[in-house]
Amino acid sequence: MSLTFHWFLPTNGDSRDVVGGGHGTPATASGRDRPPTVAYLSQIARAAEDLGFVGALTPTGAWCEDAWLTTAMVSQHTERLKFLVAFRPGFLSPTLAAQMASTFQRRTGGRLLLNVVTGGESREQRAYGDFLDKDARYRRTGEFLHVVRELWQGNSVDLHGEHLRVEEATLSRVPDPVPEVYFGGSSAAAGEVAARYADVYLTWGEPPAQVAGKIAWIRRLAAEHGRAPRFGIRLHVITRDTSAQAWAEADRLLDGFDPETVRAVQSGLARSESEGQRRMLALHGGSLPYAPGSARREDDRTGLEIHPNLWAGIGLVRGGAGTALVGSHDEVAERIKEYHALGIDEFVLSGYPHLEEAYWFGEGVLPRLAAQGLWARPGGTPLPASAQAPFAS
Repeated sequence: MSLTFHWFLPTNGDSRDVVGGGHGTPATASGRDRPPTVAYLSQIARAAEDLGFVGALTPTGAWCEDAWLTTAMVSQHTERLKFLVAFRPGFLSPTLAAQMASTFQRRTGGRLLLNVVTGGESREQRAYGDFLDKDARYRRTGEFLHVVRELWQGNSVDLHGEHLRVEEATLSRVPDPVPEVYFGGSSAAAGEVAARYADVYLTWGEPPAQVAGKIAWIRRLAAEHGRAPRFGIRLHVITRDTSAQAWAEADRLLDGFDPETVRAVQSGLARSESEGQRRMLALHGGSLPYAPGSARREDDRTGLEIHPNLWAGIGLVRGGAGTALVGSHDEVAERIKEYHALGIDEFVLSGYPHLEEAYWFGEGVLPRLAAQGLWARPGGTPLPASAQAPFAS
């Protein structure tokens, strides 16, 4: 199977430094040099489209712009790129969400993918009027996806569930194609929902051994329901012509981390109810490995390089996905192949700033994977002239 790559729309702002926010943490004002205007986000989306990315993930939360509205606007400035819209099922009725997805498909020519986010932080959920606990939210998500999938098949739905109730729910027009559902979660409750309803199970970028365990877990649960979902991974990326250049960029980002900000972010994330966030925090020590401005040694990154070319530094100042692939184009391609060998077929990537980093990856890594028969440009269109041959490194 050819690998699939998605990019990311930074709807909380972009910068040459890491922009905080995500998973219950407030977005930091420092470094937000590029506001998330429709014009700028469209520029990123067009670049991703030209480079061969299939879709772009758009996040959800109080810390960023609304994903549905933003992608509807950006879609009008692109032609092929799909939009992996993150949304929380507790905030919409399932019938309305099914209708919105159907409309989106018709207005964009079938370019909607759905990232269903149950919501891992009760404090943020309560701000939106949702007072269920975590396990109850997952049970509600299961009911929600049951209704939505039945509606998309053209069925009339009656459900008197634990959390949701609909009577004679129908759609006047079903979506064509039916949007694929992307779903993640590391808790037992999340696994049950993923096994029943996910087309693609997403994990954050943990080391390969941990990812392999997650894949085996979901495969087993899904097989009990006669299902076989695909698997994807969410990572940041810093790729350059040489390994030294890539790690120099990682060091530059790290130098921009204020120790007080790191302490504040880590304190907040330590209170997270999310099992996935807990696993992210366990990958690093929760503090900078050296004092800012001090002399740097090669072994200073030992505590943050948790697997060859897998760097946990992003997670010091950002909630959610906190790891990055860092290295030369050849090294990053090798790590992608390592994850692919485990069963990962889809990669949801991002980098700071998102416009420039899309080109580094699209012109540096994708041609290497194409040359090895692991990636084909969507639609069979040729690579841009600048990316037809791998860089020398």
